[in-house]
Amino acid sequence: LLYLLTVTITMDGLYANLRLQVNENIYLKNPESSDLGQRIISGSIELISEIGFERFTFRKLAAAISSTEASIYRYFESKHKLLLYLTAWYWAWVQYRMLFATANVESAEDRLKRALDVALEVKEVDIQFPHIDEQKLYRLVVAESSKAYLNKQVDEINDQGVYTSYKDLVELISKIILEINPNYKYPHMLVSTVIEGSNHQHFFAQHLPRLTDVVCGESGITEYYQEMVLTLIKAEL
Repeated sequence: LLYLLTVTITMDGLYANLRLQVNENIYLKNPESSDLGQRIISGSIELISEIGFERFTFRKLAAAISSTEASIYRYFESKHKLLLYLTAWYWAWVQYRMLFATANVESAEDRLKRALDVALEVKEVDIQFPHIDEQKLYRLVVAESSKAYLNKQVDEINDQGVYTSYKDLVELISKIILEINPNYKYPHMLVSTVIEGSNHQHFFAQHLPRLTDVVCGESGITEYYQEMVLTLIKAEL
């Protein structure tokens, strides 16, 4: 599996220990295992959000977190592997949030709406992971995540299971769609198109507003895709 989710719940229902563990093929040393590793993750989110992935380097990251390039290379062999880690962690985190958001919801239609609401937009920071700003990570995913798989090594990376968390997320939502309409032929295509399309629309809203009808900061994109998905899958009932 790409990730393991460890949750300890206290008697009052609060999470005492929540940990997302990303596939070890991505990193040389688990960044969650040390303070420096966590600073590498938080610092890279901040820096990539500020200057973009193309201008991002380990030298700049080392300066930003008061460390050395050599120390960062002990965790990740390249900045692309670091990007793979950030996107894999993000989709694993979205999946965990989705599982909790849809638990004990009987209506498949309501579960689908909740699942899409979680998958398509990050509205707040998760206090369970204080070293990660999920809102900034989400904006990073919107702007940069396609670089994680649009490359010549995609098949080799895929064979290592690096994209499993994204695939699992698509699978979870696809299963809910098939609960509503077992005969719908394209659930995975629909879900991946919606997620990628939502990312594009959020990017357009921020940078190219004439390509969308949504004002940056509003939730119209999520509402649009919820309506679109339900309309499509119910049309064949």
